[in-house]
Amino acid sequence: MKKLSLRARVLTGTVAVAALGAGTFGAVSASASAPAAAPAAAVKADTSNRNLQQSTHLTVAAATKAAQATLDAAKKENQRVSVAVVDRNGNTIVTLRGDGAGPQSPESAVKKAFTAVSWNAPTSELAKRLEQAPNLKDIPGTLFLGGGAPVQAKGAPVAGIGVAGAPSGDLDEKFAQAGVAALAR
Repeated sequence: MKKLSLRARVLTGTVAVAALGAGTFGAVSASASAPAAAPAAAVKADTSNRNLQQSTHLTVAAATKAAQATLDAAKKENQRVSVAVVDRNGNTIVTLRGDGAGPQSPESAVKKAFTAVSWNAPTSELAKRLEQAPNLKDIPGTLFLGGGAPVQAKGAPVAGIGVAGAPSGDLDEKFAQAGVAALAR
């Protein structure tokens, strides 16, 4: 076998490195420009898929309309309240603190709305259940005082409206019901 000169060995090595580099660059470039394949485990989103369910949620516009109707009803009776609208999962969609409403009222309104949607019942009714099950009041995020009303679609809860700040839970709940009624118009 013939021995290669230093110059020939350097030249051969350089050519080999260049070829390897070009091949790697081409492979990387090709994979970067190729469209990504859809995941093999993708779920087909259609109504016949039994692993999916559809749910109904209020829009921000509808929640705001209900909250404003609630504040308007309270204002007609010279009451300063806060109102909160939560979705089916208890997430706050909108909170409005009326002019002159107490500093505790926004948080109380959210808790009343959460309680109403969680049990799909007005909070005044739920407060009566505390006699049979006093530990209900220990559930985080709930407030068992009048002032919360569920919003329903086909009998199922889709949102809750909570009001706080009036001198009684009955008034708070009356205003919350005005918000529910505004959604029916």
